[in-house]
Amino acid sequence: MTAATVFLIFPLCLTIAALSDLLTMTIPNRVSVILVAAFFPIVLSMGLPLAAIGAHVAAGAAVFAACFALFALNVMGGGDAKLLTAVSLWFGLNSSLFEFLVYVSLIGGAATLLILMIRAQANLILAVGLPVPNSILMAKKIPYGIAIAIGGFMAFPSSPLFLAALEGLK
Repeated sequence: MTAATVFLIFPLCLTIAALSDLLTMTIPNRVSVILVAAFFPIVLSMGLPLAAIGAHVAAGAAVFAACFALFALNVMGGGDAKLLTAVSLWFGLNSSLFEFLVYVSLIGGAATLLILMIRAQANLILAVGLPVPNSILMAKKIPYGIAIAIGGFMAFPSSPLFLAALEGLK
């Protein structure tokens, strides 16, 4: 049962965050709240040692501190900061967190370049009538929740929680 929640809650929350950010340029607070609130009962039911749980909390706190600074400098949106923090909690302080953050950076950079190229052709896209969301075509910000979600999907199979849940299925 615990494995099912690991394999369901994390991907579902990332999917909702990405779609919401794509379509509305907002990431609902409830997505981050669900990720954080679900984390603790899941890891406790999996029997994770307190030291390991502490490492997960430390990862979330470290990412939160960095994101808070970027938010204060108006470089990162609040929803992105909250989602990145909540997702980092699920990775913990290990190589999978680094892998996740690298994926988010690379995908975010590529998505930003792609969106800027699309925006450069906004008049043509509008004239032809291609169905492109306003968040991609007209907004002044980048829907980074998409990169966070894709990075999360890519790195999650190497995370300790995923591996423990997979082991629990045996």
